Amino acid sequence: MKRRTALFLLLVVSGFTAIVLAETRTADLPTVSRVDLARYMGRWFAIAKYPTRFERECERDVTATYSRLENGELEVVNACIQADGKLRVSKGRAKRADENNPAKLKVTFFWPFYVDYWIIDLDPQYRWAVVGEPRRKYLWILSRTPHMDPALYQEITARLASKGYDASKLVPMKQTAR
Repeated sequence: MKRRTALFLLLVVSGFTAIVLAETRTADLPTVSRVDLARYMGRWFAIAKYPTRFERECERDVTATYSRLENGELEVVNACIQADGKLRVSKGRAKRADENNPAKLKVTFFWPFYVDYWIIDLDPQYRWAVVGEPRRKYLWILSRTPHMDPALYQEITARLASKGYDASKLVPMKQTAR
Protein backbone atom coordinates (compact mmCIF):
# COMPACT_ATOMS: atom_id res chain seq x y z
CA MET A 1 0.00 0.00 0.00
CA LYS A 2 2.86 2.37 0.83
CA ARG A 3 4.38 1.72 -2.60
CA ARG A 4 1.12 2.64 -4.34
CA THR A 5 0.83 5.81 -2.29
CA ALA A 6 4.44 6.73 -3.01
CA LEU A 7 3.98 6.01 -6.73
CA PHE A 8 0.77 8.06 -6.78
CA LEU A 9 2.49 11.00 -5.09
CA LEU A 10 5.43 10.74 -7.48
CA LEU A 11 3.06 10.86 -10.45
CA VAL A 12 1.18 13.85 -9.02
CA VAL A 13 4.40 15.76 -8.33
CA SER A 14 5.77 14.87 -11.79
CA GLY A 15 2.57 16.03 -13.45
CA PHE A 16 2.55 19.26 -11.49
CA THR A 17 6.22 19.86 -12.36
CA ALA A 18 5.49 19.27 -16.06
CA ILE A 19 2.62 21.76 -15.95
CA VAL A 20 4.76 24.39 -14.21
CA LEU A 21 7.62 23.89 -16.69
CA ALA A 22 5.24 24.08 -19.66
CA GLU A 23 3.73 27.31 -18.32
CA THR A 24 7.19 28.76 -17.71
CA ARG A 25 8.26 27.84 -21.23
CA THR A 26 5.07 29.40 -22.61
CA ALA A 27 5.63 32.63 -20.74
CA ASP A 28 9.08 33.18 -22.21
CA LEU A 29 8.10 33.18 -25.91
CA PRO A 30 7.60 36.80 -26.89
CA THR A 31 5.23 37.68 -29.68
CA VAL A 32 5.29 40.81 -31.77
CA SER A 33 3.83 43.76 -29.92
CA ARG A 34 1.31 44.72 -32.59
CA VAL A 35 -0.52 42.89 -35.38
CA ASP A 36 -3.13 44.35 -37.68
CA LEU A 37 -5.04 41.20 -38.56
CA ALA A 38 -6.65 42.92 -41.56
CA ARG A 39 -3.16 43.41 -43.05
CA TYR A 40 -2.22 39.85 -42.13
CA MET A 41 -5.03 38.43 -44.25
CA GLY A 42 -4.21 36.99 -47.66
CA ARG A 43 -1.81 34.45 -49.05
CA TRP A 44 1.55 33.54 -47.54
CA PHE A 45 4.23 31.22 -48.96
CA ALA A 46 6.15 28.90 -46.64
CA ILE A 47 9.84 29.66 -47.10
CA ALA A 48 11.06 27.27 -44.37
CA LYS A 49 9.52 25.28 -41.54
CA TYR A 50 10.18 22.75 -38.85
CA PRO A 51 9.18 19.31 -40.11
CA THR A 52 5.65 18.40 -39.06
CA ARG A 53 3.70 15.17 -39.19
CA PHE A 54 0.69 16.85 -40.77
CA GLU A 55 2.71 18.40 -43.62
CA ARG A 56 4.99 15.44 -44.34
CA GLU A 57 3.40 14.73 -47.73
CA CYS A 58 3.94 18.31 -48.88
CA GLU A 59 6.82 18.42 -51.32
CA ARG A 60 6.52 21.94 -52.72
CA ASP A 61 4.47 25.11 -53.08
CA VAL A 62 3.25 25.23 -49.48
CA THR A 63 0.92 28.18 -48.91
CA ALA A 64 -1.42 29.45 -46.24
CA THR A 65 -4.29 31.81 -47.04
CA TYR A 66 -6.15 33.70 -44.32
CA SER A 67 -9.49 35.46 -44.62
CA ARG A 68 -11.83 36.99 -42.07
CA LEU A 69 -15.17 35.32 -41.40
CA GLU A 70 -18.33 37.19 -40.43
CA ASN A 71 -18.17 35.85 -36.87
CA GLY A 72 -14.73 37.45 -36.35
CA GLU A 73 -12.79 34.21 -36.69
CA LEU A 74 -10.37 33.57 -39.51
CA GLU A 75 -10.56 30.93 -42.20
CA VAL A 76 -7.23 29.21 -42.80
CA VAL A 77 -6.62 27.36 -46.06
CA ASN A 78 -3.33 25.50 -46.27
CA ALA A 79 -2.31 24.05 -49.62
CA CYS A 80 0.65 22.21 -51.08
CA ILE A 81 1.70 19.95 -53.90
CA GLN A 82 2.44 16.39 -52.80
CA ALA A 83 5.18 14.14 -54.21
CA ASP A 84 2.61 12.51 -56.53
CA GLY A 85 1.81 15.95 -58.00
CA LYS A 86 -1.63 16.20 -56.41
CA LEU A 87 -2.86 19.35 -54.73
CA ARG A 88 -3.57 18.91 -51.03
CA VAL A 89 -5.83 21.42 -49.31
CA SER A 90 -6.68 21.65 -45.61
CA LYS A 91 -9.26 24.10 -44.31
CA GLY A 92 -9.35 25.29 -40.76
CA ARG A 93 -10.28 28.17 -38.52
CA ALA A 94 -8.35 30.48 -36.27
CA LYS A 95 -9.48 32.60 -33.35
CA ARG A 96 -7.80 34.95 -30.96
CA ALA A 97 -6.28 33.18 -27.98
CA ASP A 98 -5.84 36.43 -26.07
CA GLU A 99 -8.15 39.40 -26.68
CA ASN A 100 -5.36 41.76 -25.60
CA ASN A 101 -2.80 40.28 -27.99
CA PRO A 102 -3.83 39.63 -31.62
CA ALA A 103 -0.43 37.98 -32.24
CA LYS A 104 -1.66 34.98 -30.24
CA LEU A 105 -4.07 32.84 -32.20
CA LYS A 106 -5.42 29.31 -31.87
CA VAL A 107 -5.92 27.27 -35.04
CA THR A 108 -7.95 24.13 -35.63
CA PHE A 109 -8.13 21.85 -38.61
CA PHE A 110 -9.91 19.18 -36.60
CA TRP A 111 -12.38 20.61 -34.08
CA PRO A 112 -12.29 20.62 -31.07
CA PHE A 113 -8.49 20.44 -31.09
CA TYR A 114 -6.70 23.80 -31.32
CA VAL A 115 -2.99 24.53 -31.51
CA ASP A 116 -1.17 27.74 -30.67
CA TYR A 117 -0.24 29.97 -33.60
CA TRP A 118 1.83 32.89 -32.36
CA ILE A 119 3.30 35.56 -34.58
CA ILE A 120 6.78 35.99 -33.14
CA ASP A 121 8.42 38.16 -35.80
CA LEU A 122 6.78 40.35 -38.44
CA ASP A 123 7.92 42.76 -41.10
CA PRO A 124 6.44 46.26 -40.54
CA GLN A 125 5.12 46.16 -44.14
CA TYR A 126 3.75 42.60 -43.70
CA ARG A 127 6.06 41.19 -46.38
CA TRP A 128 7.16 38.31 -44.14
CA ALA A 129 6.22 36.72 -40.82
CA VAL A 130 7.56 34.11 -38.42
CA VAL A 131 5.03 31.89 -36.68
CA GLY A 132 5.77 29.62 -33.75
CA GLU A 133 4.23 28.25 -30.61
CA PRO A 134 5.27 28.18 -26.95
CA ARG A 135 6.63 24.62 -26.88
CA ARG A 136 8.90 25.40 -29.87
CA LYS A 137 7.64 22.28 -31.65
CA TYR A 138 6.42 24.19 -34.73
CA LEU A 139 7.96 27.06 -36.67
CA TRP A 140 7.27 28.63 -40.05
CA ILE A 141 8.95 31.44 -41.94
CA LEU A 142 6.35 32.93 -44.27
CA SER A 143 6.60 35.41 -47.12
CA ARG A 144 4.13 37.24 -49.36
CA THR A 145 6.28 36.17 -52.30
CA PRO A 146 7.39 32.62 -53.15
CA HIS A 147 11.07 33.48 -52.70
CA MET A 148 12.99 35.38 -50.03
CA ASP A 149 16.27 37.22 -50.34
CA PRO A 150 18.97 35.04 -48.71
CA ALA A 151 20.33 37.96 -46.66
CA LEU A 152 16.86 38.63 -45.22
CA TYR A 153 16.44 34.93 -44.46
CA GLN A 154 19.75 34.97 -42.57
CA GLU A 155 18.66 38.05 -40.57
CA ILE A 156 15.39 36.34 -39.59
CA THR A 157 17.01 33.02 -38.65
CA ALA A 158 19.71 34.80 -36.63
CA ARG A 159 17.01 36.11 -34.28
CA LEU A 160 15.47 32.67 -33.67
CA ALA A 161 17.96 31.54 -31.01
CA SER A 162 16.93 34.43 -28.74
CA LYS A 163 13.38 33.07 -28.97
CA GLY A 164 14.44 29.54 -28.03
CA TYR A 165 14.38 28.05 -31.54
CA ASP A 166 17.09 26.08 -33.30
CA ALA A 167 17.40 27.45 -36.85
CA SER A 168 19.33 24.35 -37.94
CA LYS A 169 16.07 22.36 -37.71
CA LEU A 170 14.43 24.50 -40.40
CA VAL A 171 13.68 22.77 -43.69
CA PRO A 172 13.62 25.08 -46.73
CA MET A 173 10.45 24.70 -48.78
CA LYS A 174 10.58 24.41 -52.54
CA GLN A 175 8.47 27.09 -54.21
CA THR A 176 8.09 26.78 -57.98
CA ALA A 177 6.02 29.92 -58.55
CA ARG A 178 7.92 32.88 -59.97
